[in-house]
Amino acid sequence: MTGAERAAMRALLEDQFRDVTPSTFDADLDEKDAAVLLADADGRLAGFSTLLRIETAHADGRPVTAFFSGDTVVRPDARGAALLPRLWSQHVFAEAARHRERDTVWFLLSSGYRTYRFLPTFFRTFAPAHDGRAGAADRALLAALASARYGDRYEPTTGVVRLAHPTPLRDGADDLARRLGDPHVAFFARANPGWARGDELACLTRIHPDNLTEAGRRMVGLAPLAGMGNGEMGTGRGERSPSVGPLSAPPGDL
Repeated sequence: MTGAERAAMRALLEDQFRDVTPSTFDADLDEKDAAVLLADADGRLAGFSTLLRIETAHADGRPVTAFFSGDTVVRPDARGAALLPRLWSQHVFAEAARHRERDTVWFLLSSGYRTYRFLPTFFRTFAPAHDGRAGAADRALLAALASARYGDRYEPTTGVVRLAHPTPLRDGADDLARRLGDPHVAFFARANPGWARGDELACLTRIHPDNLTEAGRRMVGLAPLAGMGNGEMGTGRGERSPSVGPLSAPPGDL
């Protein structure tokens, strides 16, 4: 990864989040295994997401691979085509298919309702949820992952993480108040009342085809189930396909 790419990534993050510093941005990026980058038709960075692979286990000893999302942001004008989540999901589901002997989950922090809203859009069960749809094993795994990563900055009773250096959404970046009629958004607002100051809600969902909604199956590129439409999702006119690349070089060489 070039210095110019890193600078463009940080600038894009600063556009939508407050208190982003070079040191915190670099620390987040340097620990990750891969980054998904989305470029527009002019070659400018339109979005990115960083990814860390965590090998762990359920309480009963069953092996688990957790894919943890780090800094993630998409330019507002590039959100409609959903190219970034599409490539991210295809990459993660392909990795899960290569290691069927392990459970695979997505572990993430949600600082805004848009991130949280990905879960009910693409997955059938996830934690936490307004209807408590996730199983006890998934809830326990989420608590274990969040506790291991964040220590006492994670509150097990609420599921909220208060980072040492929070980066709240900028004013106007999250129109949560106008979305409270959505039960998932309303739940997020109740579960993470400090989102505006940078509090994050720890979340988890299983990466498996049987946990995908119809929209999720289209996103990953799977054939529709009986009764589903067979429409295909293109890459979007005037946009380049995103790319995923490893972050395998020493931090100073990225």
